Amino acid sequence: MKKNHNPSRNHDESWVLRLYVTGSTPRSSRSIFNIRNLCESRLLGRYKLEVIDIYQQPELARQEQIIAAPTLVKKLPLPLRKLVGDLADTERVIAGLDLKTETT
Repeated sequence: MKKNHNPSRNHDESWVLRLYVTGSTPRSSRSIFNIRNLCESRLLGRYKLEVIDIYQQPELARQEQIIAAPTLVKKLPLPLRKLVGDLADTERVIAGLDLKTETT
């Protein structure tokens, strides 16, 4: 019996993620490491991760209405989602990005 999948979710679709960080702090480094590991294990070859330092590019942070860092923004696939924190809680990140449907 087939499991119920989100009909709008295609396993071949590309994911576009932006991670907003504050410089090269330990927390920023942890969040980069954590999301890269998750993407490599769950979305290998199907994602684009852009890391944005809000000190270097404050206008992008303003446009996205980023009020805390680190913040991960899932641009695609829709719906847009934002997660705040160092992304260490893998299950929370998986749920927040709606990745559970990708592996069921």
